[in-house]
Amino acid sequence: MGNKNSQDGKIERIKELTELLNRASKAYYAEDREIMGNFEYDKLYEELEALEKATGMVLSDSPTVKVGYEAVEELPKERHERAMLSLGKTKSREELQDWLQDEPALLSWKLDGLTIVLTYFEGKLAKAVTRGNGEVGEVVTNNAKTFRNIPLSIPYQGELVLRGEAVITYSDFGKINAGIEDVETRYKNPRNLCSGSVRQLNNAITANRNVKFYAFSLVKAEGVDFHDKREEQFRFLQEQGFETVEYRKVDKDTVIGAVEDFERRVEQYDIPSDGLVLVFDRISYGQSLGATAKFPRDSIAFKWADEVRETVLKEIEWSPSRTGLINPVAIFEPVELEGTTVSRASVHNISILKGLKLGIGDRITVYKANMIIPQIAENLTESGSVEIPDTCPVCGGATEVRQVNEVQSLYCTNPACEAKKIKSFTLFVSRDAMNIDGLSEATLEKFIAKGYIREYADMFHLERYKDEITQMEGFGEKSYTNLVNSIEAARSTTLPRLVYGLGIENIGLANAKMICRHFRNDLPAMMAADVEELGLIDGVGEVIATGFCEYFKDGGNRERLQNLLAEVTVEQEDFAEAGGSLSGMSFVVTGSLNHFASRKELKDAIERKGGKVTGSVTSKTVCLINNDSASASSKNKKAKELEVPILTEEQFMEQYLGGENDAD
Repeated sequence: MGNKNSQDGKIERIKELTELLNRASKAYYAEDREIMGNFEYDKLYEELEALEKATGMVLSDSPTVKVGYEAVEELPKERHERAMLSLGKTKSREELQDWLQDEPALLSWKLDGLTIVLTYFEGKLAKAVTRGNGEVGEVVTNNAKTFRNIPLSIPYQGELVLRGEAVITYSDFGKINAGIEDVETRYKNPRNLCSGSVRQLNNAITANRNVKFYAFSLVKAEGVDFHDKREEQFRFLQEQGFETVEYRKVDKDTVIGAVEDFERRVEQYDIPSDGLVLVFDRISYGQSLGATAKFPRDSIAFKWADEVRETVLKEIEWSPSRTGLINPVAIFEPVELEGTTVSRASVHNISILKGLKLGIGDRITVYKANMIIPQIAENLTESGSVEIPDTCPVCGGATEVRQVNEVQSLYCTNPACEAKKIKSFTLFVSRDAMNIDGLSEATLEKFIAKGYIREYADMFHLERYKDEITQMEGFGEKSYTNLVNSIEAARSTTLPRLVYGLGIENIGLANAKMICRHFRNDLPAMMAADVEELGLIDGVGEVIATGFCEYFKDGGNRERLQNLLAEVTVEQEDFAEAGGSLSGMSFVVTGSLNHFASRKELKDAIERKGGKVTGSVTSKTVCLINNDSASASSKNKKAKELEVPILTEEQFMEQYLGGENDAD
């Protein structure tokens, strides 16, 4: 490899940065996880831009020419009528002035949520599609109908297309997290929670998340004269019942003062914002400027300049969890950031720890991502002297570094680790699992220490220790009675809640529901399933399937589950009509639907008739249901290869549902 300052060295660095930034974007946008902070991403992105300019070389998959992320497989996809480009960015107020020249413009919040395109026909909401990769997005119409402030009917009767941001406010984010007792399972930030909420397969979940929508751009409204003003478009949208982003009309003389006003208010602003957007007010002028391959020239984003402080790393605290994952947390000399004193920041995993080359005593710079979450920006010393512990800080058991999805993390290997016990029991009693009130993490820690609870089944026999419990600090007769009543109520539960409560690695409530439904609540069949069979379930990949199988291979886990089953009653669920017409048949559904509101609705219709819907086409698949039979999708290719019929929705309904839409 050539010197990094040579042409060859620069090209190698371009390849390295392109691959790294694409992985980071995919993780953030498509998988709702982070492998690097915004600060580091922006820094590397700017380095890549400079290298591309210096060398004249831009790779076809460079993030500087690509837009957004690829839509995930679970939701139907649809191509946008007009491509959605990213915005050029600056952190310089003076650059905003130069960019404006003598044109008036609108300055508004750049909200940090999930961008959605809404389409209305004849005054009714017809379609909602996520931004996706800018050209193809995910259809989330049913979920959008549950947004708290979205109009389902509007006065305008023509075709209306607009763009906006779906968001969850900090207030609602706090309330949702406060209802999750297990700190480890709480959501990281409002943006990730919003993205996951809007892209749910079940819109009942979206409805409970209090998602709101703020319009920021009108794409189409035929027959309406806006007098060549974007401000008129905003007013028109407001007249239709939409809440729009807060904006201010500015020119080159007033823009800096307006930016400073927004910046003063961002800390108290309840809607997540990662900057501002400046767009020319004169529509024709903006359109005359055209666009680059990635950016429109009629608008630009202003990113907050992060307040960065230098400090000294004092220690790395290793924090164990119920899955055995041990998270590194940086403890540093306290500094003032965005008006508060901070002294600690999550390092997230071993990969990031190594990437920062952290060492005790190193000079580091810290900032608050989006002015909220403390993060390490840079390590100025890079001693790399932090040692990864070979024993767990709680139990002293051996640790090991594991790599999952290209990310290295540290785990405690001792199955009897006290941290695992406490965290596992906390998950078991949580609202989405067995829902037992009165057993906080602190109370569980006391009960475990006294030997009252050694396994899940023990929670249903705490009456043995009534005298001791009622004498404990914070407990009396009333508290004890409330606890026992809550435990008795938890004896009746559903299988998905019970499976989720077991704390199997990577199994959330949604995964548990998918697996239980696939096996018709046949627990012995679930426990005996192999990785390949589980991997065929829509939404269950190899990592989840492997964790599920490994859990039930453990004899101790199986014994503890049998003891638990002796204490509870699992509610029965009807999955299919007796002797259903599709009994024993397996189908695969992909793409957009016309007659059913969602793939889940079609899946439910098939299951009510005894059929099964899987995620992959195999030789056992009766047919692939896809309205775009000519597409070059992997499922279409597999169906043709295996000579599995590809039917449109209408053909499937005619042949297998007797021409009836069960959703009607």
